[in-house]
Amino acid sequence: MLLKAAPAFSLLNPHGEHLCPLLFSSSSLVSQNSAAVRVSSPKIGPGIVVCASKGSNNRPLTGVVFEPFEEVKKELNLVPTTPQVSLARQKFTDDCEAAINEQINVEYNVSYVYHAMFGYFDRDNVALKGLAKFFKESSLEEREHAEKLMEYQNKRGGKVKLQSIVMPLSEFDHTDKGDALYAMELALSLEKLTNEKLLNLHSVASRCNDVHLTDFVESEFLSEQVEAINKISEYVAQLRRVGKGHGVWHFDQMLLHEGEEAVA
Repeated sequence: MLLKAAPAFSLLNPHGEHLCPLLFSSSSLVSQNSAAVRVSSPKIGPGIVVCASKGSNNRPLTGVVFEPFEEVKKELNLVPTTPQVSLARQKFTDDCEAAINEQINVEYNVSYVYHAMFGYFDRDNVALKGLAKFFKESSLEEREHAEKLMEYQNKRGGKVKLQSIVMPLSEFDHTDKGDALYAMELALSLEKLTNEKLLNLHSVASRCNDVHLTDFVESEFLSEQVEAINKISEYVAQLRRVGKGHGVWHFDQMLLHEGEEAVA
């Protein structure tokens, strides 16, 4: 078997003994027969240590040991010394940082719209408490998504930069569709828009070869977003069936008591 020696590595026997040190260039080859280690083409060079144990006739060569102190020298020069620069940042591009801040803004804007819907359906002259509950929970969920992205931004060494939030609608009654169906269709559109923005964030991370960010988006957001789109799509289909009349009240009661059976 032939092993090509590599810079900043040393070979050890199974007992971890560093014996018979020799220095070789990266082109040197170490060959091992069944009972002995033979070194060919020796040439002195820095950073490579090949070791064999004393009397290692019956001891096989076990492999290569990493020498971190040699490898870390170049990294030490990259550690920032100014307090305004993150110490944790590594292989985190400006494009990824900007895309995360954009997604934070998307989540907060959607949360703001859902909160406006909660305020509308909670009015005394609307009094659809189930829809009010649903949109309040949806608003809190989108805010949690924004905070999760903010925590991730800080963890990677980026800077959170919050942007302006657009003022949402305050009235959601529609002449043909009514308020419940119109609001739910708007919610479906917002969820699809959020999913599209998440896919854009994922594509930026992929283009920048940021494996950790792509995994974060996939594991924390994409599956949940698909589930939310499917759930609200079913709500839209049900509201289209019941129309604007008494069926909306029954649908609202379903939302109001949803989850109570599981708790009981």
